[in-house]
Amino acid sequence: MGYALDPEIAPWVALLADVPITDVARARTLVRRLAAAVPRPDAGAAVSITDQPVPGPAGAPDVRVRVYRPVTAPADCPAVLFLHGGGFILGDLDMAHGEALRFAELGCVVVSVDYRLAPEHPYPAAVDDCYAALLWLAREARPNLGVDPARIAVAGGSAGACLAAALTLLSRDRGGPALCFQFLTAPKLDDRLDTVSMRTFTDTPMWNSGKVALTWRYYLAHRVGGADRAGGPAADVPPYAAPARAADLSGLPPAFVSVCEFDPLRDEGLAYAQRLVQAGVPTELHLYPGTFHGSRLIQSAQVTRQMIADEDRAIVRRLGLEPRPAPSRDSQVPWQY
Repeated sequence: MGYALDPEIAPWVALLADVPITDVARARTLVRRLAAAVPRPDAGAAVSITDQPVPGPAGAPDVRVRVYRPVTAPADCPAVLFLHGGGFILGDLDMAHGEALRFAELGCVVVSVDYRLAPEHPYPAAVDDCYAALLWLAREARPNLGVDPARIAVAGGSAGACLAAALTLLSRDRGGPALCFQFLTAPKLDDRLDTVSMRTFTDTPMWNSGKVALTWRYYLAHRVGGADRAGGPAADVPPYAAPARAADLSGLPPAFVSVCEFDPLRDEGLAYAQRLVQAGVPTELHLYPGTFHGSRLIQSAQVTRQMIADEDRAIVRRLGLEPRPAPSRDSQVPWQY
């Protein structure tokens, strides 16, 4: 590895835990332990938080969601459906808590989704769960959640961004809820693994092309005939599984896309943002030099603070929120894989 990492980030690389994902059960245990060691942000009296089940997809269990509502939020405030990262195999509501709370403190209702994980539940389980949660949010928006149904956004990082992008396609194609914004950080979008960054970044910290390939295999196993590979023929993998495969990106909601310089996912994020622009979708794109997938865990770095400030500004602007000071809190960002 000889990457020109940001000088505030580089010294921390040796201290970051590597999560081996060949053993999924062990990886989940390790990530839960790491997350438990980080102080949990406290909403105090500013945000009410409730867990509840919502109706799942046909023939599937209910989907557990966690609803965050600022106590001072006006009626008809905007909402964000938040989908955690984790390479389709890791993550839960507790690990997503810091990010979901951060969005709520900007002034919107947040619905964080505990979707089913691969490899036990491969595609389409996760995206079906997330779409069921979106339908519930849209249905309950005004009568029970105090949400403006015209201001519902979807947001996620990494695999969560894949699910968020997939929901915009599903909702457009099925005539579902009209989404006002898609927020995609370090998005994982293309199972074909054929970009310069994917071929180059085989040994980047925390997340590399080998791990990306393995998590796609976990997620898409039954879509490619059970073969131990991703990147099957186009007919095998629909765009709702890998949004980069979508032939038409027109009619999608405005987008925020951010990528890290030394991330195997970098180029698919850049390409997707470019295609959104070409399809007439208003798109804001950021590339952060010297960063890698997961480097935002290093909260003290100026580039991490810049990332978070850019994200907050985009959420506030696109959802029509009143600008407010960001809470001075560390460890707001969840693990993203």
